[in-house]
Amino acid sequence: MPAGSRPRNKQSLDYVLRTGLAGGLAGCAAKTIVGPLDRVKILFQASNPQFAKYTGSWFGVVTAMRDINRQSGIRGLFRGHSATLLRIFPYAAIKFLAYEQFRAVLIPSKQYETPLRRLFSGAFAGVTSVFFTYPLEVVRVRLAFETKEVGRSSLRGICAQIYHEQPPRVAHSGAVAGAVPAAPRSGLINFYRGFSSTLAGMVPYAGMSFLTHDTAGDWLRLPALAPYTLTENPKNPSAPPILRYWAELLAGGFAGLVSQTASYPFEVVRRRMQVGGAVGDGHRLGMAETAGKIWAERGWRGFFVGLGIGYFKVVPMAAVSFYVYERGKVVLGV
Repeated sequence: MPAGSRPRNKQSLDYVLRTGLAGGLAGCAAKTIVGPLDRVKILFQASNPQFAKYTGSWFGVVTAMRDINRQSGIRGLFRGHSATLLRIFPYAAIKFLAYEQFRAVLIPSKQYETPLRRLFSGAFAGVTSVFFTYPLEVVRVRLAFETKEVGRSSLRGICAQIYHEQPPRVAHSGAVAGAVPAAPRSGLINFYRGFSSTLAGMVPYAGMSFLTHDTAGDWLRLPALAPYTLTENPKNPSAPPILRYWAELLAGGFAGLVSQTASYPFEVVRRRMQVGGAVGDGHRLGMAETAGKIWAERGWRGFFVGLGIGYFKVVPMAAVSFYVYERGKVVLGV
């Protein structure tokens, strides 16, 4: 990824498989570290009635985690995590390998290395990965949203529930303003609820994430900093030096901070759309209507509910993800 790396045949199947494996493992490692925070953040974002009183403070985050642990134990803090790993491995694998492929096309040599091309490479990679894995994300969010201890839904039950969910039948004259009349009654399309807002948020998130990481990596490789930030490649001493562990974690964490800030409002809208069939009357809201509802409830602050916990989650997650990916490439010889 960093500028100045030795030329490789990035279109070879071997390179694609190795980068995909490194990316998948990086995603699983990062998500596991922040699993409990992810559970609480989803409950906050989706305005779960049982946990709405805890939003708005760090103490609320700790209290929510304590209550979940008291009710369901450690397993409760990782509710939906199996679905998370099932989704995150292919998601991260596709994202990282797609970035390498799009980057190879848009930046075939150093003279084409521009921030805009890096941004587009990351954005295209994010859109590609989320398209193939979005249904698993919907299932994961629905599992994490459940807080009842008795009669909890199984993974199969959640899938069936989402598939068969239907908006309420209403008379034409009494239709709710903003309803999407062409929406199908049920089916696979339900697994793509909130997909439009996901695409809108993925462009700034993935784009800024890769752009910021690669740019921060360039800064840390400047001659004045290189003696402190670079170390020899343990698998190939003749290859360009790599970032030290703390420098790689720093670049990844900074990338997470910037990308989270740029995309968070879209993420809040997406979560509300994804759980639309789990709360309220089941009325299927569009992206614009959901955003309007959030504004009416809390104003502009409603789009940043849980942003603090978002930073607390995304910064270490991005740091670990990029670190494991870069080290994974070293170990796998790519």
